[in-house]
Amino acid sequence: MRPCDSCDCDVPLDFSIAMAYQPIVDVVEESIFAHEALVRGENGEGAWEILSRVTDENRYSFDQTCRTTAIRFAAELGCKQRLSINFLPNAVYEPEACLQFTLKAAKKYDFPREKIIFEVTEHERVDSGKIVEIFRTYQTRGFLTAIDDFGEGFAGLNLLAQFQPDIIKLDMQLIRNIHQDKAKQAIIKGIVLTSELLDITVLAEGVETREEFNYLKAQGIRYMQGYFLAKPQFMQLATMEDVMKNIYDN
Repeated sequence: MRPCDSCDCDVPLDFSIAMAYQPIVDVVEESIFAHEALVRGENGEGAWEILSRVTDENRYSFDQTCRTTAIRFAAELGCKQRLSINFLPNAVYEPEACLQFTLKAAKKYDFPREKIIFEVTEHERVDSGKIVEIFRTYQTRGFLTAIDDFGEGFAGLNLLAQFQPDIIKLDMQLIRNIHQDKAKQAIIKGIVLTSELLDITVLAEGVETREEFNYLKAQGIRYMQGYFLAKPQFMQLATMEDVMKNIYDN
């Protein structure tokens, strides 16, 4: 299938991008579960500086470039774990057609598609039916799916009722000071129970302190991401040794 005729996703960007990678850690097995690819400028400029250059005219090309660049550099860096890639649902006209560049990149760089996680933030103002259509297409094609920032946005449980992703990433605002906030504790326990019943993996992002880490681990949350474990590494992959050193130092 050729790329769709509805967008300019195959038109090169007029600026260059690179990637930083932040590990997602399995705190039970003490191993790295995945690396999340985070867009950066070619000289390490922050994400917002790059995202500010995204317009209606180049968002399709930007989305496709981010996907293929994340896969390319992860492969070149020797990534053996899963790779989590954010995507812009508003940059997807036709889910099947828009996957073609991703599939080509995975094949070119010999990166298994079953190790690629596509995640979308739930605060995107997009019709939930469109997100469900995209996710179902991705699952059918062998990719993993994740809802990012769960509990922060507009879709929430309504989206979850329509589609059950492989992973839910708890919003960092729910994680902040979770060890001393009974309301947040109750909410997260409810989300964890729901996820268990639906066979969805729960991941806590934005873990920044030892107290948050200890509380979440005690509650049985196995997968975590955040500065307490490791900051994003520009054009590098953190090792579990890096993570353990960071935990010890903190």
